[in-house]
Amino acid sequence: MSVAINTGLDPRAREDVAAGLSKLLADTYAVYLKTHGYHWNVRGPNFASLHALFMEQYTEMWTAIDDVAERIRALGALAPQGYRTFANLSGVQDGDPEQGAEGMLAELVRDHETLIATARATLPTAQEAADEVTASLIADRLTAHEKHAWMLRASLGSK
Repeated sequence: MSVAINTGLDPRAREDVAAGLSKLLADTYAVYLKTHGYHWNVRGPNFASLHALFMEQYTEMWTAIDDVAERIRALGALAPQGYRTFANLSGVQDGDPEQGAEGMLAELVRDHETLIATARATLPTAQEAADEVTASLIADRLTAHEKHAWMLRASLGSK
């Protein structure tokens, strides 16, 4: 038995918002996996601080992944799952554990900027649908990814 969703959001708008969130979910999962891998594989004189920074960031993203997936479900769509599905939705590439710490940091900065762009591309869809819940979730993700990118840039000695 199927129960209609009557939350005041247009069904087509819910689909469009869920599609944007699905890309955000896939991008977040890809960056989560890369950050976790770099946490394991970072080397050099800043090992301890980078190991801790990466752990802080991947832990925050792990919680966010569930929040985004649950919002997709609340909108009436199925959340994407599986590595192949995520790879098809995301443009974030796997990391290279052989590279040095600076390369890892620079790559993660670019990846968070990709996440920021994905979130910003989805935000107007949520706002136009008057979906304040999703807009708030996206604003939270923007805050987190902008902070993550700043911390990584600062670790590289950049502004």
